[in-house]
Amino acid sequence: MTASAKRIRTAVARNRIRRLIRESFRRTEPRLGSLDIVVIVKEAASSADNELVFASLDSHWNKLRHDAERR
Repeated sequence: MTASAKRIRTAVARNRIRRLIRESFRRTEPRLGSLDIVVIVKEAASSADNELVFASLDSHWNKLRHDAERR
């Protein structure tokens, strides 16, 4: 997981995004199986509210799970 200072300026914002990603992954992990996942945080995440970040992550997790099932 990367949340660079170049994209997300303050440490508080970077840590908030990291916590949200970890929590979202923790809730979804049993359904994902054994995948290696890299999360790269974009600038828009710093101004998004928590529900929007969770919704975006859920969408990404579902896409990954669907792609993994097809293989």
